[in-house]
Amino acid sequence: MSPRGSASRPSARDVLDLVLDQDSFTSWDEAPLDPRPNEQYRDDLRRARERSGVDESVLTGTGTVRGRRVAVIACEFTFLAGSIGVAAAERITRAVEQATAQRLPLLASPVSGGTRMQEGTLAFVQMVEISAAIAAHKAERLPYLVYLRGPTTGGVFASWGSLGHVTVAEPGALVGFLGPRVYESLYHEKFPEGVQTAENLYHHGVIDGVVAPSRLRLLVDRTLRVLVDPPRQRPGSATADATVTRDLPDAPAWQSVLLSRRSDRPGIRQLLRHAATEQVPLSGTGQVGAPRTVLLSLARFGGMPCVLLGQDRSGQSPVNTMGPGALRDARRGMRLAEDLSLPLVLVIDTLGASLSREAEEEGLAPEIARCISDLVTLDTPTVSILLGQGTGGGALAFLPADRVLCAQNGWLAPLPPEGASAIVHRDTAHAPQMAAAQGIRAADLLRDGIVDAVVPEHPDAADEPVDFSKRVGGAIAWSLRDLAAVTHHDRIAARTRRYRTLGVR
Repeated sequence: MSPRGSASRPSARDVLDLVLDQDSFTSWDEAPLDPRPNEQYRDDLRRARERSGVDESVLTGTGTVRGRRVAVIACEFTFLAGSIGVAAAERITRAVEQATAQRLPLLASPVSGGTRMQEGTLAFVQMVEISAAIAAHKAERLPYLVYLRGPTTGGVFASWGSLGHVTVAEPGALVGFLGPRVYESLYHEKFPEGVQTAENLYHHGVIDGVVAPSRLRLLVDRTLRVLVDPPRQRPGSATADATVTRDLPDAPAWQSVLLSRRSDRPGIRQLLRHAATEQVPLSGTGQVGAPRTVLLSLARFGGMPCVLLGQDRSGQSPVNTMGPGALRDARRGMRLAEDLSLPLVLVIDTLGASLSREAEEEGLAPEIARCISDLVTLDTPTVSILLGQGTGGGALAFLPADRVLCAQNGWLAPLPPEGASAIVHRDTAHAPQMAAAQGIRAADLLRDGIVDAVVPEHPDAADEPVDFSKRVGGAIAWSLRDLAAVTHHDRIAARTRRYRTLGVR
């Protein structure tokens, strides 16, 4: 039994005990490879073993989390600062390969100063070997979760420490590429304070969250509930008849525009709060100093798992709209869904993409194009829902899907009606007429084959936020169950045919 870590730094064994079911851990570790050390390094290794109680800087094995088998890799900082040499790298790589062969989710918890300096360049290049094994694990659509402990720096953070489908860190952890001591020695000044902290990296969207060790088991369990547990239909789950309709009142398009702009209209946050049966929030856009315009989460609706990617109306304003960074994060959500073989659900609720010099210079239009391209070719089932405003390229970037739903007062247009009026009439007074003429309301979108079904509002979502959110969640669950019954070939063919024939049927 290895010594326990201090209150500020849990040991590798502490992490395993915190996460795994009691007495479920089985070690995969064999005697470390002999790195052919010189006498000084041999003494360093002997003292490290005596001090740490372990034979290398990493422990690997398998255990269970509430009965689910998982593979685990945990670094031990008291063994030469958790550094990774040839023997540790070989142990990690074998564990990853064994997890892949047994089709197990993998949880890694690095705490490391990086490459073991006593072994030099040969140790340095081991990060490639580990990363290749992780890539092969992920290519098999197997979950890879990372819990960064402090400190995690250098090659470890720049390789297998940054490849997780979900990556969180312990509070206050020092996490960064360049170790502060190295920076100070090279540049003769201290590294700026507060940069290499878990909290700052979360604020910038580099990691998905900051989680205390005592709550790590809960997070892993919630994540595995979405990623590993089979899809299931919850008792009392809504049917299509109860959640969607094709029978819509003949209300003016401008009415929907005005209702969609109500400040109290429910958005993606209310959808998650009232309708998701499970959720694991992930990183936002990383827009420093501004509210996030895009949210990403692992979730279940009616027992059906998905990656949820959506535009957050509460984070948007005329001066804070979706920029290129938000769209790059959206593409991360698309890749995540494909990596994990999970359906992707997209929520459209946007004033439009950013109109600014910075957005142009950072490649807004190319990012919209890449989102559209990624979506129409995505290998996993997709569901989009127009929850409110659907303005311009920011909405189009989230639209192409196997199933497209629309709230009764949702709408989709190339510009806000005022903008269309300014182009055609050189004023904004004709916005209601332009909204009607352009066919932007739910009834028009349904008629034209742009959406498949409409989620009713009784009479307006803002007046019934909880019930409306639950209906949207039911419609999502119904769509996911429907798509699960379609073969991959038929689904991709139908998606291609849909967008090839829009407007010419």
